[in-house]
Amino acid sequence: MIDKRVFASLKAELERFDSSREDIIKTTRDVLKSSKAAIYAIHRNDQKVAKDCLDEAKKALSSIAALVKQNPKLVAVGAIHEGMEEFVEASCYYGVMFDGKLPSPKDLNVDIEPYLGGLCDLTGEMVRKAIGSAIDDDIKTAMKMRQNVREIFDELSGLEFRNTPVRRKFDAIKYGLEKLEDLALQLKLKGKI
Repeated sequence: MIDKRVFASLKAELERFDSSREDIIKTTRDVLKSSKAAIYAIHRNDQKVAKDCLDEAKKALSSIAALVKQNPKLVAVGAIHEGMEEFVEASCYYGVMFDGKLPSPKDLNVDIEPYLGGLCDLTGEMVRKAIGSAIDDDIKTAMKMRQNVREIFDELSGLEFRNTPVRRKFDAIKYGLEKLEDLALQLKLKGKI
């Protein structure tokens, strides 16, 4: 009645999937680690280290893409999205700080959802950079970061997010922008702008 070969085949397929899933989770940790290291390097204005870290993250994402290509069901592994968002955040921060422009989803080879999530997270780094710059009396950078956050917020305001994780991240931009507006007011009252 039961063909044991069928169940042996099912078991082998599940084991291959689990093995690939574990590889993806481990590799995603590498993406997260490299992307976070890039962000810290950017805050220190260390362009070379930031670029090297982003290159490492990009390689890790390529190996994840290869695994997903072999088994498209792996795309559902949640860690992939998380790693892509962190990569987008770091890459966009690099682009803003060193290239003077925001890379597109196509530039980064990512889908719209992780791009939007990473873009929303980017504004938090810009708020930190603005506050740190103001403390260091680099008012020009602080106000540039304020302007960048305002522009991102204005552009994202025209999109419909519904009730998704990106929506909650978008809502957080408002609070960061409020901090920057308060910072600008304090600087104006002190005659620094």
